[in-house]
Amino acid sequence: MKHFPYARRKLESYLRNYSTESEIESVIQQLHLQHKAEEGQGLQLPQWIDIWDDQSRLRLCVEYCKWLMAKDSKATTLKYLEGKVWQEGYANGELYGQVYPDVPPAFKRWRKREICIYSSGSILAQQLLFRSTAYGDMTPLFSAFFDTHIGAKTDMESYRKIAKPILRIPRNILFISDSVKEVTAALDTGMQALLCYRDAQSSGQQKANTLIHGLDEVFPD
Repeated sequence: MKHFPYARRKLESYLRNYSTESEIESVIQQLHLQHKAEEGQGLQLPQWIDIWDDQSRLRLCVEYCKWLMAKDSKATTLKYLEGKVWQEGYANGELYGQVYPDVPPAFKRWRKREICIYSSGSILAQQLLFRSTAYGDMTPLFSAFFDTHIGAKTDMESYRKIAKPILRIPRNILFISDSVKEVTAALDTGMQALLCYRDAQSSGQQKANTLIHGLDEVFPD
């Protein structure tokens, strides 16, 4: 299961098959607007000129999307499109969700505490992954799903926004991530936060009381 190579490989055929649908047409338009905005910032982008030939327009869109993918862009529209491509992969059995072995028992331990997911991947992509794991459908374990429609994961304001719909004050929320910048943003909001490095050798300069190497260490009961 390699989701990102799959999306890159299947993107062009997906767009050719569904570009006439209003939802995907809207995605293409949003990507074009994003391209223009980035072009105005002086970034060196693949060319995307205004053109009415559908085949050429799709080709330019694919080139831009692949450029974003190569940059590991977290752009919301790109992530939404990736989720749509993956949806087909899940439906035809080419993709399935994989989680670390400590994840299912940890989520079951935490169920009474309420579990939410916040990912740069779209909500659709999150649900597809957790619905198709070797441990069965895990989506009933979650209270809410959030993606970058609420804001970037490195932006402190995003964490404030998440606290409101789940009716929690930030200090009563524990956020876990493998990104130092994300953990810092959550901490700056007043949340509790842990940095999870699966590799025990990759502790860096993180304080010991904010670093874990697996979910077995969190609320072990």
